[in-house]
Amino acid sequence: MGTRPWVAAVFLLPALVLLGALVAYPIVFTVKRSLYDADGSAFIGLKNFGTVFTDHGILTAVRNNVIWVVVAPAVATALGLVFAVLTERVRWGTAFKLIVFMPMAISMLAAGIIFRLVYEQDPSQGVANAVVVAVHDTFTDNAAYPGARPRPNGDLAPTAGGSFTSKSAASAGTPADLPLVGIPQNKVPSGAQDAKPAPSQPGAVTGTVWLDFRPGGTGKPGVIDPGEKALSGVKVQAVKDGKVIASAKSAKDGTYKLPAEAVGAQLRLPGSNFAGKYEGINWLGPSLVTPSIIVSYIWMWAGFAMVLIAAGLAGVPRELLEQARVDGANEWQVFRRITVPLLAPVLVVVTVTLMINVLKIFDLVYIIAPGSSQQNANVLALQLYLSSFGGGDDQGVGSAIGVILLLLVLPVMIFNIRRLRREGRR
Repeated sequence: MGTRPWVAAVFLLPALVLLGALVAYPIVFTVKRSLYDADGSAFIGLKNFGTVFTDHGILTAVRNNVIWVVVAPAVATALGLVFAVLTERVRWGTAFKLIVFMPMAISMLAAGIIFRLVYEQDPSQGVANAVVVAVHDTFTDNAAYPGARPRPNGDLAPTAGGSFTSKSAASAGTPADLPLVGIPQNKVPSGAQDAKPAPSQPGAVTGTVWLDFRPGGTGKPGVIDPGEKALSGVKVQAVKDGKVIASAKSAKDGTYKLPAEAVGAQLRLPGSNFAGKYEGINWLGPSLVTPSIIVSYIWMWAGFAMVLIAAGLAGVPRELLEQARVDGANEWQVFRRITVPLLAPVLVVVTVTLMINVLKIFDLVYIIAPGSSQQNANVLALQLYLSSFGGGDDQGVGSAIGVILLLLVLPVMIFNIRRLRREGRR
C-alpha cells in the first residue's frame, strides 16, 4: 500500500499492547500456573491435568460440556432457521422477530433469575409446574384423602402401590368396616356426614369407610362412634388371586356395597385414594437440571440465530425458489434442497459461534442450578471458578481447566478463520 513500516507499527502499537496485556499475557501465565501446585510454590508438571481427568466432579463437567456443545447450538440454529423461514410468510413477521430476539437484550444474570423462578417446584410460584399440574389435574382425578392410613395392627395392611388390603376375606351378612386415620380435622370436607353402620345384606358385602377418630379422643378404635365422620368417594375393590373382581365407592354416609362375587375376596383400598397432591416435575433435580438450563439458553439465543439466518435468507435469489415451484417442487422440497443449501455458510457461522459461546457458559448454570444439584449441572467454566475461587482454593487445577478450555476453543476458531479467508478470496 506504500505505507512506511514504522508508520504502520505506530498505528498498530496500541492494539498490540492491549492484545498483549489482555490476551497474550493471561494465556502464557495460565499455562505456566497450570504446572504448579495449589499455592503456586512448587512445580508439579502435568499432575493438575491428571487431576482434571480423574476427578469425578470434573469429569461430570466435561460430560455436560459435551452435551451443551452437541445439543444447544444445533437446537438454537434449527429453531432460528425455522423462525426465519416462517416469518417471511406472515404479515406480522417483524413483530415476531422482535419478540424472539428480545431475550438477547437480557443479561445472563437476569435470564438465570427468570428461569430459576420458572422452574420453581411449587406450582403456585413456578410457571412450568403450574402448567404441568394444570394439565395433569385435567386428565387425572385427585386423591380423595391424601395421607389417610389404617390403624396400626388392624385388618388393613400396606400393599404395593400405596394401597391397603385386608388380611381377612369378606363374608356376606357381616359388615366389613374399613376405619382410617391420619386425616386432620381441617382436611375433612365441611359437608361430611356422620358415619353410619352399613346394614347387613344377604348375598352381598357391605361395610363403612370412616375417619376412626372422635374429637377429644373419647372414641373406641374400630367402632363407629357418634360424631365420627364418613369418608365418601373412597374406592373399595374386591380382589381374588391378585385380580379385581368388583369395586364400589363409599356413599355420603361412608357405606359401600359389593356384589355377591366379592364374597370370599380380600378388600383393597387402592393407592389412588391416598396419593398426595401432584406437585409437578422436579425440573432442577439431578436428572433434568442440565436439559432445563439448556432450554433457558436456547430461549435467549434462538433469536440471535434467527436474525443472522434471516439476513442470509434475504440474499437468496427468489428466482431460484420460484423456478423450483414451477418445476413441481413442494414447499418442503424447496426448503430442503434449495433454501438450506444456499444458507449453509450462514448456518455454519451461527453454529460455530454458538459452539464457542456454550464452551464458556457459566452464568446460567451458576444461577439456575440449586446447590443440591449444581454438581450434576456442572460445566468446565463453572468448575474453573469453583476450583480456583469458589472453595476449592486450587488455582493450579483451575488454570489446567482454563488451558483445556482454550484447547477446545482453538479448533473451532481455526476453522472459523480458514472459512473467513476462503470467503475473502472469492
